Amino acid sequence: MQFHYNPNYPSVDDLRNRAKKRIPRFAFEYLDGGCNEDVNLLRNTAEIREVELRPQYLTPHHGSSMRTELFGHVYDAPFGIAPVGLQGLMWPNSGEILAKAAFEHNIPFILSTVTTTSIERASELTEGRAWFQLYHPAENTLRDDILKRAQAAECPVLVLLCDVPTFGFRPRDIRNGLSMPPRMTFNNILQILGRPQWALQTLKHGQPNFANLKPYMPKGLDMSQLGKFMDKTFSGRLNEEKIKPIRDLWKGKIVLKGVASMEDAERAIQLGLDGIIVSNHGGRQLDAGTSTIKPLAAIADAYGKQIKIMMDSGLRSGPDIARTLASGAEFTFMGRSFMYGVAALGAKGGEHTISMLKVQLQQVMEQLCCGTVKDFPRHLVK
Repeated sequence: MQFHYNPNYPSVDDLRNRAKKRIPRFAFEYLDGGCNEDVNLLRNTAEIREVELRPQYLTPHHGSSMRTELFGHVYDAPFGIAPVGLQGLMWPNSGEILAKAAFEHNIPFILSTVTTTSIERASELTEGRAWFQLYHPAENTLRDDILKRAQAAECPVLVLLCDVPTFGFRPRDIRNGLSMPPRMTFNNILQILGRPQWALQTLKHGQPNFANLKPYMPKGLDMSQLGKFMDKTFSGRLNEEKIKPIRDLWKGKIVLKGVASMEDAERAIQLGLDGIIVSNHGGRQLDAGTSTIKPLAAIADAYGKQIKIMMDSGLRSGPDIARTLASGAEFTFMGRSFMYGVAALGAKGGEHTISMLKVQLQQVMEQLCCGTVKDFPRHLVK
């Protein structure tokens, strides 16, 4: 199996380092940072990498396949692109770049409610395969209209976000005055002037905006008042009473993202949901929380036969994907890794990052003598 990627950047760390040099500091720190002191951010990856896998070299082996069935579709790899807000702030047009790359590589792309690409455009680029992640609106009429748009766009999977009952405390973003558009302080202007490629691409594609929310924003809205509009428009705290009518309205699959406990996994099953994504929002919400890999194993052991179990947060490589699949996930998602790729390599970043991760994961599978993705748990060192 042949994949094409830039050999100058063979790891996510390489992409991160290049991205840091190509985008303004306020954009990089929004992408790169967690909340509070970054304890949970760092714990995520560190504890994934404590997982060990066992090769079985003398086992008869006739090749490895990454192809994975999920919700009736066979994807070419067991990983997808997680929803990321404000993508166009970090690299102009990045949402479209990633949606197109995901479609061409036959992996799932999840569009965030609060990103800079519209539902309709993502659907066009993916021929109706893009998943949609919903921040729950405060008003039911707005919720219903967004869901109608997502269904008209043929999104096969609706992802409900449950881990943002309140916005994380992020010191870097506070210092940087991050908003949409970013506050043009003297320091921010200097940062932009020092990143001419980012500035030129922003001029080419236009100032980033919340593309999905434009139909609902008052005309002539002062962008300095956008925060108040967002607080008024969205109610991040999800509960069973909010999920039940969505289950009735939505005709496709529903996944709950942000599950970090056995209790929430059990409630998702009771509510008739189709899948869960074990996640802590990339370490951006609760610094005192657990890593994702720890609850994953227990949740998969208890409920793996009752609901599709996936995971994001902390994965940075093919071996990380393999460790997570061996620990009980059926599928994985990554957000920062792909954004580093696009920030580092622009229009080629999506293609590069997907290809690179496929090469890494394929090598792990061949080394373990692991034939299919479902065989990973047999190689887990317990």
